[in-house]
Amino acid sequence: MKRLSASVTVLAGFQWLFFMFANTVVIPISIGGAFQLEQVEIVSAIQRSFIFTGIACLLQGFFGHRLALMEGQSGLWWGVILSLAGTASAMNLDLLTVGGSIAVGVIISGVLVALFGLLGMGELLKKWFTPVVMFVFLLLLANQLITIFLKGMVGLNTGDTIDGKLAVFSFLLAAFTILIHVKGTGVISSLNLLIGMMVGWILAVQLFPQEATETILTTPLLTWFPWGQPAFEWGIIITVVITGLLNTTNTIATLKGAEDIFEKETTTKQYRASFFITGSLSAVTGAIGLVPNAPYASSLGFLQSTGIRERAPFILGSLLFVLLGLVPTFSAFFSTIPHSVGNTVLFVAYIQLFRSALRNIEGLTFEPKTVYRIALPSLLGLSIMTLPPVAFQTLPELVRPILSNGMLVGIIGALLMELIFHVHRNHFT
Repeated sequence: MKRLSASVTVLAGFQWLFFMFANTVVIPISIGGAFQLEQVEIVSAIQRSFIFTGIACLLQGFFGHRLALMEGQSGLWWGVILSLAGTASAMNLDLLTVGGSIAVGVIISGVLVALFGLLGMGELLKKWFTPVVMFVFLLLLANQLITIFLKGMVGLNTGDTIDGKLAVFSFLLAAFTILIHVKGTGVISSLNLLIGMMVGWILAVQLFPQEATETILTTPLLTWFPWGQPAFEWGIIITVVITGLLNTTNTIATLKGAEDIFEKETTTKQYRASFFITGSLSAVTGAIGLVPNAPYASSLGFLQSTGIRERAPFILGSLLFVLLGLVPTFSAFFSTIPHSVGNTVLFVAYIQLFRSALRNIEGLTFEPKTVYRIALPSLLGLSIMTLPPVAFQTLPELVRPILSNGMLVGIIGALLMELIFHVHRNHFT
């Protein structure tokens, strides 16, 4: 493999930095709003998120799976936490009690996942992640994320109607970024996301000055249990622990998906180390008010978009991200990136997840049984994603957060279909 030059490594490192930033910044903002935190605490949570995510990436890069894969705040966790906060009034609980119970559940699940790593449970879980399950996981993940980014591209994250001017700008920027990737050569093609981000940022500032983000320099970086002091609503705690166990699908799916990109099989040692680091760090997030982390399957799309698989740019980007969080001035500057630009670039990057999903089912013969294995969990998960949250209000509180999450239901459905398929095959052969 040809080594990258120093200049390309630096530029690719900044590309990783922007990718990490765009994936991270919206999460603490939305969580802070859900728990009605003060603005200064939300900004503080943003900085903690930058520092913690950068450190998590470095730990995985040096001691965990040792691959260029972002370790960040999990989209699965994000959705479940927002769902629990949103149903607090329906459960006749105040937000502090809900937040405190979530924190307790996160700590418990983090400890369990770390133990799974030490005991080598990753090898057992890996056996269940057949190509069909991987396809369902990546398809639903791509749909969930693309939907979020598309709303940001057309202005639906700040209003109820599409902003025509913003939508035209976003799709032209997306087309420009894709064109650089497809038609560009060498370094230009590999840095398409960075180029798209920078060009979009410059243009958006001129065209949409109202998108400029207010900058607030933060107060204390560390706050213990900002969502609420530890509480013991067991229905919430059990739901959160189950979510933590299901979140291990991110690790399995990402490391299995990475085998195709890095052209080598992930070892048992890598699974153990990755699980242990993810679990240990997740236990800490429960105490400091951050969404628990996981390896980002979306990193696969990023790697395919850039073609740069070396660890050096990833490590540099992680270090820069920690620095971004430690220096308030830097955080303030980068937080002014227009949200539409970040959403557009991520939209382009995550389109590649569809390619990763399809590659898992290449060579499969589409008989009726195979179609059911693929279509039933995929379409069920996609259908649930389109239903309004209010539709699930009549379900029991214990299972509501799980059954209202299309991605969770799809993954569970795929695992059950594979279990039925294998039992049937072994019984009748």
